[in-house]
Amino acid sequence: MVRRLGSLGEVGGDSVARSGSNVVYRDRIEAGRRLASHLEEYRGLQPLILGIPRGGVPVAAAVAEALGADLDIVVARKLVAPSQPELAIGAVTANGGRYLNERIIHELGVSEAYLEAEIARKLAEAHEREAHMRGDCAKLPVKGRTVIVVDDGLATGATIRAAVRSVRRANPARLVAAVPVGAPESCAELAAEVEHLVCPEQPPMFFAVGQFYEHFKPTTEDEVRRLLASARGSVRA
Repeated sequence: MVRRLGSLGEVGGDSVARSGSNVVYRDRIEAGRRLASHLEEYRGLQPLILGIPRGGVPVAAAVAEALGADLDIVVARKLVAPSQPELAIGAVTANGGRYLNERIIHELGVSEAYLEAEIARKLAEAHEREAHMRGDCAKLPVKGRTVIVVDDGLATGATIRAAVRSVRRANPARLVAAVPVGAPESCAELAAEVEHLVCPEQPPMFFAVGQFYEHFKPTTEDEVRRLLASARGSVRA
């Protein structure tokens, strides 16, 4: 059964956003720690936390630390519309998982040739970036595990939907998606793809993920690499 946490008015009573400001979280680390409090039921189940680089990894690292869980990454790259690099028409992951927004593709009249070329280009990017960010850290197995896919927020949902589809192909025992904040419509769509969606903040006026963070500087690939290596080096009881 898919379970969804409520809207901004129902949960997250301590958030600044309830008092009129857009800001909900100080930074991604705070967002991850607070998100972890909504994932307590998975403590002790040895879940695998998969962060979506780049911005989702600091959030995922904080969740993994709070739950005493393993951390890894799932690399997804947005497919962009012709001549509109800010408009996502889908996403692909390094292992070939994909999500295509058929409605937007049809409305824009995106050609099959353009789509195939864009998929090939972004798939190559995903492979290259994963190799750099992973470094010497081996990919952790997914099969038979409870897997929680984490990002720093949910706008259109293209990347995380590609990510969860990618993870699903590896046969996890249970697939969870968790984001600190998301557009209500995108949350509803993502909920249909996982067993459990956790999104404690779903404000009705949603324009961009960054509007809900006080500090939202870009996460670098080197930071992702460092967080992943640090998590692998930690010793858990």
